[in-house]
Amino acid sequence: MPTRLILSAALVLLSAACGAEDAPRIAEAAPAAVVDSILPVEEALRRFRADLPPPDSLESGYTDRDSLVAAFGRALFRADTATLAELLMSRAEFAYLYYPASHFSREPYELDPALLWFQIQNGTSQGITRALRRYGGVGYEYAGHECEAEPAARDGIRLWERCVVSYRDARGEHLSGRFFGSVLEHGGRYRIVSYSNPL
Repeated sequence: MPTRLILSAALVLLSAACGAEDAPRIAEAAPAAVVDSILPVEEALRRFRADLPPPDSLESGYTDRDSLVAAFGRALFRADTATLAELLMSRAEFAYLYYPASHFSREPYELDPALLWFQIQNGTSQGITRALRRYGGVGYEYAGHECEAEPAARDGIRLWERCVVSYRDARGEHLSGRFFGSVLEHGGRYRIVSYSNPL
């Protein structure tokens, strides 16, 4: 099963400790970002895309936000790292869909795409490791979610921000928390941008 180049080797070890029998093995670590600040953004993006075929849209099988976040909630609380990896935006989706619409690709930011991708991966690795350690495989149950009422719309994509996941503990008490960053929508399909969170 292909991974999304986000979950670190530390996450694999953690998920095994949490009891996930089907945790994916990470075949290769994410390369460190090598950034040439002299390059214009257009050239940096061309180089970043060099080995990536352009996707027509998101490759996700999720056609609504509710089912995507429900899949995330179930996967987190069951410590199902295989599903968690599948829900994330891929490198090609980042390069061709997310980054060009991002304000980071424009003045005054103009952040190199390799650096931004590295930051997203790093936030994901740290965030999901913390979330699995606290919530994975300990009896919580997904109960729903809410995001900001209006998504940010830019160049054909929509970003649903500040999503809060509701869940129940073993006693049936309702709790909530933020476990991931934005939800990316494009062409009627949905992905989670990163697992960066304030945990």
